[in-house]
Amino acid sequence: MAGQAAARVALATDVGEGLGPWRIADDEALLGIVTSANVACGFHAGDPVIMRRTCEQAVANGVAIGAQVSYRDLHGFGRRYVAVPSSELTADLVYQLGALQAFARLAGGGVGYVRAHGALYNASATDTEHARAIVDATLGFGPELPVLCQAGTEVHRLGEAAGLRMVSEAFVDRGYTAGGLLQPRSEPGALLTDPDEAAARAVRMVTEGRVAAVDGTEVEVRADVLTVHSDTDGAVEIARATRAALEDAGVELVPLR
Repeated sequence: MAGQAAARVALATDVGEGLGPWRIADDEALLGIVTSANVACGFHAGDPVIMRRTCEQAVANGVAIGAQVSYRDLHGFGRRYVAVPSSELTADLVYQLGALQAFARLAGGGVGYVRAHGALYNASATDTEHARAIVDATLGFGPELPVLCQAGTEVHRLGEAAGLRMVSEAFVDRGYTAGGLLQPRSEPGALLTDPDEAAARAVRMVTEGRVAAVDGTEVEVRADVLTVHSDTDGAVEIARATRAALEDAGVELVPLR
């Protein structure tokens, strides 16, 4: 339609998820493709040296820095639920936000948004206590910061009620349940590793607001941000194909700030 504004979306990935000499992904390549970086803050992965280096690379590439906060679970890579009281979890999240902010500022940037990682992300979709911890930590640390999550989840509802800016996220490389949540990693269809298939699905999520669930049903999604997991096999190729497909479709790629 003449005069209709082009769709806009941020393309994000998880980075800084190594520890000491170990690296999970090709962060340098990914930071040359995406517009926004979900940076590990030390509780599921990352350490001070990695956090500082990742922030420097993000700033140099004009990539927005997001704090990817987690349960205190290095051994499980933050993918195990931790039954921690909400007040303690809130303190853990503020601690992580402050650590990343220090390194982001040293690099000449700053934390631009908040996103939960792994099990905390999934739990906060339905668990009111842990969703509240994410909201409370953000309100205390920086109420101007957007919170990245799936639309319609408990954390999305609580954040909106608290006056936070909630930004809707969709996943390029993850399967969806018929209920619109992520297919558990332990179940078939949880991951998409074909770059062309993932890219085509990404375009449809942005332009049509729909995605096929693992059982074939059509699910409505809101995609202000598209995320590629950096530890998915072929993540760089998936991110590159997704960016190219979005640009070919006339979608504007922007940082999440």
